[in-house]
Amino acid sequence: MPDAIMIFAAGFGTRMGALTAHRPKPLIEVAGRTLLDHALALTDAVKLSRRVVNAHYLGDQIAAHLQSRADIAVLHEAPDLLDTGGGLRHALGHLGPGPVFTLNSDAVWTGPNPLLTLRAAWQPARMDALLLTVPPKRANGRRRGGDFTLTNRGRLERGGDAVYTGAQILKTDRVAARTDSIFSLNEIWDAMARDGRLFGAVHPGCWCDVGHPEGIAEAEAMLRAARVNAP
Repeated sequence: MPDAIMIFAAGFGTRMGALTAHRPKPLIEVAGRTLLDHALALTDAVKLSRRVVNAHYLGDQIAAHLQSRADIAVLHEAPDLLDTGGGLRHALGHLGPGPVFTLNSDAVWTGPNPLLTLRAAWQPARMDALLLTVPPKRANGRRRGGDFTLTNRGRLERGGDAVYTGAQILKTDRVAARTDSIFSLNEIWDAMARDGRLFGAVHPGCWCDVGHPEGIAEAEAMLRAARVNAP
């Protein structure tokens, strides 16, 4: 089972406009807690041995925010932003061998811990990657259509209304084999899909994209509704 996680926190956050003029998007607060801390709370509950956060734009602020967390490695990407695939490749020496979790830091969740949902559904004999999706009706803050179709055998195909949430388990062999330093995980997924090795699972709760300013209020409303409706 995966025992390491990469949290992506290096982007410029341009969709946030003025909110990211002087701070990185992962340090924007939702319901009194930074987006990065929301993500790290998910990993605390899963008790992983190795945690890596990448940083680029205003990365010193991210490093300062995590300076008391000796159990978390902060990797600065410089001079260039490496994209998701390159960022993961850059972190492999810290993450160790075997499959890893990856998690975007610009989302908020309700319902079961998404990492536990992925861990329960992971079947390494069949899968090279398992992406967590959510249907449009539970994808708060989403401003465009879906990403994938989840077939009746659990495989993912491009196009459709299944929204990728930014959480996955991924075998890193194909990432490690790349010789270029800047590339997207989309390229890795497409190769896996061609081989029938790209799979999906469905998050049973709600999810909110906090990649744009309106997403903050939408995420806070979603969290309030979850508290009101909690048994």
